[in-house]
Amino acid sequence: MKKISIPLVLLVTLTLFGCSKGNEVSGRSMRSAYKSVNYIKNRLPTETRIEFELSFWMLRDDIKDKSDFLSEVGGKTPEELIELGKSLYQKRKSEGYQEYDKFNNWDQMISHYNQERLDQNKKRKKYDPRDEGNSVIYKL
Repeated sequence: MKKISIPLVLLVTLTLFGCSKGNEVSGRSMRSAYKSVNYIKNRLPTETRIEFELSFWMLRDDIKDKSDFLSEVGGKTPEELIELGKSLYQKRKSEGYQEYDKFNNWDQMISHYNQERLDQNKKRKKYDPRDEGNSVIYKL
C-alpha cells in the first residue's frame, strides 16, 4: 500500500502543477485577473515587477470595457504584457499624453517609478523596542 501511495501522490501533484497556467494572466473574470496578476507579481524579479504592474494598469486604463480588457490580457505572460505596455506608452507619447511628457523613454519612466517605490519603502515605520511588550504570543 505504501509503495502505491507515493507514486499516486506524485502523479496527482505533477498533474496539478502541469495543468496550471501559473505564469499567465487569467482572463475568466476581473477578479481572477487581479488574483493572477498579484500571484505573478509576487513571483517576478524586482527589476520587472514595476514594468509588469505599470503595463497591466496602463492597459486597464486604456481599455474601459471589461470583456475587451479580459480578452486582451487573458493568457498573456508577463513578458507579453510588458511589450503591450511599451507599445501603449509609445502610442500615448506620440499622441502627446501629458503624463508622459516628463519622460524621454520607457526605461526612464520605469526607473522613476522604481525610485519612487524605494522611497516609499524607506518611509515605513521602523522597529520600536517598546513594541515587544505588546505581543499577543504568551510565553509558557
